Amino acid sequence: MAMTMNGEYQLPVPQQTVWEKLNDAAILKACIPGCEQLDKLSDTEMQAVATVKIGPVKAKFKGKVILSDLDPPKGYKISGQGDGGIAGFASGGATVKLEPKNGGTLLTYVVEAQIGGKLAQLGQRLVNGAAKKLADDFFQKFAAAVGPPAA
Repeated sequence: MAMTMNGEYQLPVPQQTVWEKLNDAAILKACIPGCEQLDKLSDTEMQAVATVKIGPVKAKFKGKVILSDLDPPKGYKISGQGDGGIAGFASGGATVKLEPKNGGTLLTYVVEAQIGGKLAQLGQRLVNGAAKKLADDFFQKFAAAVGPPAA
């Protein structure tokens, strides 16, 4: 089952700052919903473990995250694939673009995801809703993480 989601966030910090945070494994780990482990293997590759619940199915996914099409500080493609054991598999990627706007940075993203196995049997509406929520949760947490600290 394939899904596509997109969105944008206006961030009140310079483009270079957003770029640096997008490449910071500790920030990404804190923002990825259910992420238990994110280890940087190289500048473009990370090993991840995340537990995700979609409807009645809860699964621990283990897999790799790869950064490609790097265009600092304008954006990149982040992609990954994970195996959730009997729950199935998930793979996908997000094209993230950064551009200066209104004294800050406009972050736009397009996410494409593919799932299979038990997860795909849950029904497209349930899975699409959960996937959209996961993407929104990530970008909301990321926006909070890169924003200026609250006074």
